[in-house]
Amino acid sequence: MELTWYGHSAFKIKAGGASILIDPFLTGNPSWNKGWQEVAEGVTHVLLTHGHNDHVGDAAEIANATGAMLVANPELCGFMASKGVKNVNPGNHGGTLDCNGFTVTFVNALHSSAYTLENGENVYLGNPAGLVLHFENEPTLYHMGDTEIFGDMALINELHQPEIGLVPIGDRFTMGGAVAALACRRFFNFRTVVPCHYATFGLLDQSAETFDAGMADSDVAVLIPMIGEPVQV
Repeated sequence: MELTWYGHSAFKIKAGGASILIDPFLTGNPSWNKGWQEVAEGVTHVLLTHGHNDHVGDAAEIANATGAMLVANPELCGFMASKGVKNVNPGNHGGTLDCNGFTVTFVNALHSSAYTLENGENVYLGNPAGLVLHFENEPTLYHMGDTEIFGDMALINELHQPEIGLVPIGDRFTMGGAVAALACRRFFNFRTVVPCHYATFGLLDQSAETFDAGMADSDVAVLIPMIGEPVQV
């Protein structure tokens, strides 16, 4: 499995014959800010955890340009369809979707979800989710979305046994590093964790040091990729 981090919560995953963008906040992302066109080349799927602008990002533009399947909750899929996206695949909490080469299961995330239009109006876009990706011959990956710690993470681990965790650690709007490390250690048996949703803006924690320290005496590998540089996981 090849993973590329573009800063914030935006990732590209290449596995199972698919090229998957998750939460493609690229344009306006100060950690990336190189636009979406090059990143979108060859993309087959766009997955969204929730409707905040810094996660929806360039999803509509990418899906329209590539024909990629857009996977999200029904409200988000409807919003994307209003922007011209034709290949939508809606699901919701507890549901599993066949995405041609892998499956996506929607699980809980404790957060909020609305898109702010240019006129300042907020559009409700359903409940936030985490996404669990199962592949036939690749490790199972869990993008937590934006979330606080919650006890039913233990059930997510029991049901799905994810090996790769993409974990928000920036505090204020999600778990901070110490709590995120507690979640990983207490509820999961990850092989590798990748911290995200930090350092993008001044309101967020500016490094992964607290999370890294919290994972220090565990058997889990903490991977902090260089932004835009593919790594094997």
